[in-house]
Amino acid sequence: MDAITPTALRLEYTPEIAAATAPVYERLKRVMPAVEWPFHAPLVHAINQLKKERDAVVLAHNYQTPEIFHGVADIVGDSLALAKQAEKTDAKVIVLAGVHFMAETAKLMNPGKIVLIPDTAAGCSLAESITAEDVRLLRQTYPGVPVVAYVNTSAEVKAEVDICCTSGNAVEVVESLGVPRVIMLPDEYLAKHVASQTSVEVIAWKGHCEVHERFTGDEIREFRGRFDDLVVIAHPECPPDVLEAADFVGSTAHMIQMVEKRRPPRVLMVTECSMSDNIAASLPDVEFVRPCNLCPHMKRITLSNILESLQTLEPRVEIPSELAERARRSVERMLAVQPKPRA
Repeated sequence: MDAITPTALRLEYTPEIAAATAPVYERLKRVMPAVEWPFHAPLVHAINQLKKERDAVVLAHNYQTPEIFHGVADIVGDSLALAKQAEKTDAKVIVLAGVHFMAETAKLMNPGKIVLIPDTAAGCSLAESITAEDVRLLRQTYPGVPVVAYVNTSAEVKAEVDICCTSGNAVEVVESLGVPRVIMLPDEYLAKHVASQTSVEVIAWKGHCEVHERFTGDEIREFRGRFDDLVVIAHPECPPDVLEAADFVGSTAHMIQMVEKRRPPRVLMVTECSMSDNIAASLPDVEFVRPCNLCPHMKRITLSNILESLQTLEPRVEIPSELAERARRSVERMLAVQPKPRA
């Protein structure tokens, strides 16, 4: 593939681009003022054109901003959905609009493809809270106890554990091992939530998500005092007092499914800000109350650096083959676990 220079693409907001991107803005108009669209539209148009030339797909996490999520993403979802779909795509190039561990997971499942992360500094407080050496020390401390790693971990950590999980399948993964106790890392609050849902003893690492740990139970009760009909749904990375105050606890995918199925008139979604915007764009009958905590790492991904990444085919995610082989096993074991049906 030859490099495409930025000057080869026109980024003015022309009548042609306005017409071509009008269907995208139609989806976004409930969450984006019309005055903003002329700034985003040329980038959206350029990215979608360049994806065809590059034989590329954009995988976007639920926490990406609406112009990315609805404007240029081909596949959207939580970490589990992105891991599954990354394995299935036939495209030669994968652009991961998310954080670095997600791009690593996509590369693990597609070792022969080009996987791009538009900003290598898009990290994760959970992934940074534990190292491969920490896992080896845990194994020495608890010999014979299986280690379950949340996908919010580096490839180096994944290579040292027995199996991965996401917030959406953590209970099933833990119970699939058929053992009386497990080590679960790195999210302490997710581990505690899983322990409350199973008879398996869970030994937790003390890592926290810098977005979800800032929510409090008092904050949730304050919002309930303002709205009599408020339905509170929370991500299991939140502290225990938040989960106790919630009406529903689930992964980002389960939260979306709950709102789409039940259509409560007013919802407080206790997770990253952009997820509410992305759902609100397609659910006009649901009012979202937003106690907003932004993920600074997710917000490092922009339309501009997605475009630049496609133009230059950089930065690429590379994982040494021996490390990748070991890390891939833990992800594949996770994907083989069958989910339980949810009400």
